Amino acid sequence: MELSDPRAVLAAVTSVLRAPIGGILEPLSEVLAEFLPHRALAMLTGDCARHPLRTHGEQPLAGRITSGELARAGAGVEVGEPWFGHARLAGESRLALIVASRPAGTSGALLAVVTDGDGVPGPMARDLVRLLWELLAGHVSDRGARLPPADLAGSRVAAGERARVIAELTDAHAATLASLLATLRSRTLGDAAARAAATDLAVSALIELRATGDLDRSLSEQSAGAAFDRLAGRLAPLTRHSEVALELVGPRAAERSIPADVAHAAQAVVRGCVVSMLEHEGVRRIRAAWELEEAALRVVVRDDGPGVATADDPPMRRLTELATALGGRLTLDAVPGWGTTVTAALPLAPAVAAGRAQGPLSALRPRELDVLERLARGLRNRRIAEELRISEHTVKFHVANILDKLGVTTRTEAAALAHASGFPSVA
Repeated sequence: MELSDPRAVLAAVTSVLRAPIGGILEPLSEVLAEFLPHRALAMLTGDCARHPLRTHGEQPLAGRITSGELARAGAGVEVGEPWFGHARLAGESRLALIVASRPAGTSGALLAVVTDGDGVPGPMARDLVRLLWELLAGHVSDRGARLPPADLAGSRVAAGERARVIAELTDAHAATLASLLATLRSRTLGDAAARAAATDLAVSALIELRATGDLDRSLSEQSAGAAFDRLAGRLAPLTRHSEVALELVGPRAAERSIPADVAHAAQAVVRGCVVSMLEHEGVRRIRAAWELEEAALRVVVRDDGPGVATADDPPMRRLTELATALGGRLTLDAVPGWGTTVTAALPLAPAVAAGRAQGPLSALRPRELDVLERLARGLRNRRIAEELRISEHTVKFHVANILDKLGVTTRTEAAALAHASGFPSVA
């Protein structure tokens, strides 16, 4: 591209603007390569709930760049003032040009250009990257607001999943801290015993956290009884050295299978309620029960405390968001002098996003819909795995489930059903 030729410049910009959101970095890389040699590009935008981070370039470098790294690298970069220097990307310190942009009405976007380490970008190159990124950041935001129904629904699913995971991890963290504090404040334990108990709790929490990081909650199911037993084990440290009596009543249909995401949400609701109730003076008894209904898991947590809790309390708001993310609901009933009752109804069938999973697709879970969408675009398993950052084996597992649930035998038939339900046929 000759920078002195306006037609060449406009043609290059047009090629980038015409690209779909998911493929915008490839043509951008081709344009930048003309005046800024680089190894990889990474963009982070606050206007795309589903795929805030996108990368392109040399592998495995590009694929190892994380949103956390990019956010930290761009934390001090001012809008309109490109920054060049060493930034930690893909696990190592690398030379990169980072540009920030925040068009009116957007949440802002970052672009990192990992250079090949040969020279420093001059003022003209930096300014060209800045201008291109300002143009593209506004374009990405505008395109994101006009996504097809299938993609819009996918963003809603991703936002809900993010809210659910954040709520669960926050509850787990709060429960661990509460357990540690209860142990250290215990009047029945000596210093050495308290330290030993606190150490055991911390080690158990770390093991659980690491296991949670490897868990694909959208894949599996588990028996309600086993899920409740795990909850009981996690709650035990909360009242082990407390005067509060904790009564746990498991589901009668203990052998019945429930979705793993529902089980984790129910565990988080009980754990969050117990932690919150233990903070109130006068609580002597807490009762938590699960009851399996035909279409939902009902969770009830009741205490005999002062009855001063409200739905606006931060822990209750967080648990309400968790239930809502799964398509359920959470209510709180507090009677002064009599106690507080929290009830959550969590649907056993996944909530169907409007416009995305109607008719034959309603049986698919969110991750299966993600895979089907890419399958419908003609992507092979390896490419699907790269986009979703999962293994090829997991993709094959999802595809097999999709074919079985849709009652078809080939990927082509599954793609046809997806297109008929509103999925786009191109990326």
